[in-house]
Amino acid sequence: MRTDCLSRRRQRLADALHSSWEGHDVNDDIPTLRRILKSCRTIAVVGLSAEWHRPSFFAAKYLQEHGYRIVPVNPRYDEVLGERCYASLRDIPHPVDMVDVFRRTADVDPIAEEAIAIGAKCLWQQLGVRNVEADARARAAGLDSVMDRCVKIEHARLFGGLHWAGVNTGVISAHRPL
Repeated sequence: MRTDCLSRRRQRLADALHSSWEGHDVNDDIPTLRRILKSCRTIAVVGLSAEWHRPSFFAAKYLQEHGYRIVPVNPRYDEVLGERCYASLRDIPHPVDMVDVFRRTADVDPIAEEAIAIGAKCLWQQLGVRNVEADARARAAGLDSVMDRCVKIEHARLFGGLHWAGVNTGVISAHRPL
């Protein structure tokens, strides 16, 4: 009896997960993620912070150190990581391959519209960001779209940047250098 209850519960959970992610298999499609990361060399990072301890900063810094051109998009700054910062995607004067979103889920819709308008190839929503409507709109416009994944972690995982002691550390320590 208990086994039947657990089975039904597991099946309901599996059905719910499947229906919520139906059609969004790019998140688990390693060849597609590899293709995106190889072909998208110029990345506009929307919501990039100049504060070194913010996830957007160290993700962008990692990508910059691995040969990507980072284009900061944040109206609060003039420059981040040595690159001119733009107030919006439409202000960027050159082509952008990927739009990496470090904003709340509710803020993604207009960003997706701008990504489509500027001719980006990919809309990438960071960990914790999962706007299904923006994802569908981007896909309908021909963009690749990834949700709820960190571009830094995926790059490290797929191209060998993960160290056994932690992401890109090279050092076994719980303390950050000053």
